[in-house]
Amino acid sequence: MKAIDLFAGAGGFSTGAAMAGCNVVWAADHWPAAVQVHANNHPGTEHVCQDLQQADWTAVPAHDLLMASPACQGHSRARGKERAHHDAQRSTAWAVVSAAECHRPAVVLVENVPEFAKWVLYRAWCAAMHALGYALAPMVLDAADHGVPQHRRRLFIVGTRSKNPIELALPQREHTPAAQIIDFEAGRWSPIEKPGRSANTLARIAAGRAAHGSRFLTAYYGNERGGRSVSRPVGTITTRDRWAVIDGERMRMLTVDECRAAMGFPHGYQLPETHREAIHMLGNAVVPPVARDVIEALKEAV
Repeated sequence: MKAIDLFAGAGGFSTGAAMAGCNVVWAADHWPAAVQVHANNHPGTEHVCQDLQQADWTAVPAHDLLMASPACQGHSRARGKERAHHDAQRSTAWAVVSAAECHRPAVVLVENVPEFAKWVLYRAWCAAMHALGYALAPMVLDAADHGVPQHRRRLFIVGTRSKNPIELALPQREHTPAAQIIDFEAGRWSPIEKPGRSANTLARIAAGRAAHGSRFLTAYYGNERGGRSVSRPVGTITTRDRWAVIDGERMRMLTVDECRAAMGFPHGYQLPETHREAIHMLGNAVVPPVARDVIEALKEAV
């Protein structure tokens, strides 16, 4: 099965597709650094760096599977209340329609945050895909159910050129604890009790200690105010450092290696050298094992 990857980013969709035995023939993103990372890890793929809303789809190779992860920032709850006016980030989803109209691949697979389905133009977007002959099967999947040590709920929309939406037999894999990916001998640790440590951070750590003992994870921001046991998957990896490891009287943020493992990328998958850029790409990525499971189920069903 030949595949293309729109809004490819660091290559999570492409990596999952390769795990499922697909040949990713073309990938594109507007961010040069992401295109370079994708090229480093997928050298056999043709790469394009451009705004996909301006793409010439006739220049894209023939393919059976169109994968796309349009910008989620316009939909994510992290952004606050959805803006009523046009948002250029949300509109990237229309590039999927344009590409599908040109090539009419057998399968279109779109990933985004669950809030994508609450977009004011979501029904219009679905109607456009229906007009092209695609039956749509939306499903919200948690990466933890696919063996990844991270709870990450994402919407996957499977479009097939069939009369009715497809039904996939997806595996339910055993959850992997965060402890499996945390290296307590690695990273830059600092004392918990040090000048300048915020009162909110100390309160979260105190709540975590009361619930989980001396070793646990705590969120630096978001709705999770206490701690999280390392016997559970970590919470969602985001585009900036979120999760701190607490070990007795010391603490540190998750390392790039730990975040890469939490996202389900293979060990040694090449990322930017700078911590901030690597975390940003990982937080934006599709989780490869989830993509793998969906595509393998697709191959069985179509």
